[in-house]
Amino acid sequence: MSPTIAVLALQGAFIEHEQRLQSLGCAAIELRQAADLERSFDGVVLPGGESTVQAKLLHDLGMFEPLRQRIAEGLPALGTCAGLILLADHFRTLPVTVRRNAYGRQLGSFHAEGCWKEEQEVEKAREPADTTDDSGTRTALAPDPIPLTFIRAPRIEALGPGVEPLVTLSGTPVAVRHRKQIAAAFHPELDPDNRLYEMFLGLIA
Repeated sequence: MSPTIAVLALQGAFIEHEQRLQSLGCAAIELRQAADLERSFDGVVLPGGESTVQAKLLHDLGMFEPLRQRIAEGLPALGTCAGLILLADHFRTLPVTVRRNAYGRQLGSFHAEGCWKEEQEVEKAREPADTTDDSGTRTALAPDPIPLTFIRAPRIEALGPGVEPLVTLSGTPVAVRHRKQIAAAFHPELDPDNRLYEMFLGLIA
């Protein structure tokens, strides 16, 4: 059965996430009010936008604590840009330190190419391989660079215990994983590469 992914749809770039998830064979539902949290879903996407506005709306609508608790209890979550800030600074379920707008204001947004954490090992081996992490999830080593679109992006400045860097830019982590949470400073929904989404969907049992 195809997984059902809930997308927080209070503010920000949620439509693009829904379209990408649907293209990958998922059913996508929107979280707009507290009653939506009672629906059945297998994972949640926290999109880019304004994290302070999103957090305030979550509190005002009575959604903040129920959603935070479900993520803390192991609901697979993908947070992008503002979603990274929600996980780290508001829900405090992701033990990383972030600095907002560290990559520039909106007019200074840019595109780059990042490296998967396994890229150096692949370069040494000169051939793809598989690896198994502590959770038993198997991920293919990926020698190809990953496209990155940054829009008023936060910077991940420090990683707490158990946080694994997934994608780096000039040696700095721009996507990380902690248990069943994946968070990125960039906007994967704006580029054609599906690897981050596939890794997220791989967290669903």
